[in-house]
Amino acid sequence: MASIQGKKMNPTRFHPSQIKFYAILIPMAILTGLPIVFIFSQALKPVNELYLYPPRFFVSNPSLTSFRKLVETMNSSDVPIYRYFFNSIMSTLLTVLCTVAITAFAGYALAKKKFRAKNLIFSINTMALMFVGAAVKIPKYLIVYETGLIDRFAVHVIPALAMPVGLFLVKQFMDQIPDELLEAAKIDGATDWYTFRKIVVPLSKSSLATVVILTFQTAWNTIEASELYLNHDNLKTFAYYMSTLTTTGNDVAGIGMAAAATLIMFIPNLIIFIVMQNNVMSTMAHSGIK
Repeated sequence: MASIQGKKMNPTRFHPSQIKFYAILIPMAILTGLPIVFIFSQALKPVNELYLYPPRFFVSNPSLTSFRKLVETMNSSDVPIYRYFFNSIMSTLLTVLCTVAITAFAGYALAKKKFRAKNLIFSINTMALMFVGAAVKIPKYLIVYETGLIDRFAVHVIPALAMPVGLFLVKQFMDQIPDELLEAAKIDGATDWYTFRKIVVPLSKSSLATVVILTFQTAWNTIEASELYLNHDNLKTFAYYMSTLTTTGNDVAGIGMAAAATLIMFIPNLIIFIVMQNNVMSTMAHSGIK
């Protein structure tokens, strides 16, 4: 129905009836964007603005001093900075690829296959969402130790493959794929693998893209493996190295480097979210529909 009582429901151009939406959405957008602005502002503050009281939210005289100091500190490191960066890229890439593959297979099985304990497995996965990282650090360390992953590069990847929230989103999304479509493919002679690869995965791209974003953010920013499971610096990640800059000292230069490092770590997350944000919105909209 295009209109009700002569009024267009979804006007393509601005209509006075839209003002009430802008009145709510614009302030919310501003409040949401302020932390991002602050990250950029803090990283660009010169030394004399970092400890001003009362503190200023916006930078008055942008400067790259903190970034220059950060580069100098990187160059003085015993381990070349490109080694940390390489470790981060490889561990993040492997974690994303493996997690997406496991989540897609598991989500398809839980959504479209019938087997014993199916509901129990999904219930356990849902329960896992309740546990915060700090609550499972000791059990996770014991498992990592017993499996011989201490001081191995694989410790960046293997413990991160269990992603309950990703499996939950993908399974709920795949539930929306009509069973009749899969049955028609089976009648036409399609194998399970063909159906999964050519029908299920393309229709689930939005949910899988969301898993990519969530996994990338977790793998790129985490320092848990480098901090708890690795003793050799040449196996540690860029995120861990950046986190050590916050302990350089309580001097102004240390605070400035920490702000610059925070911005460097934040930019890849911002870029990947901006590029793939439509997929996130689509996934969140469908995952709650049963």
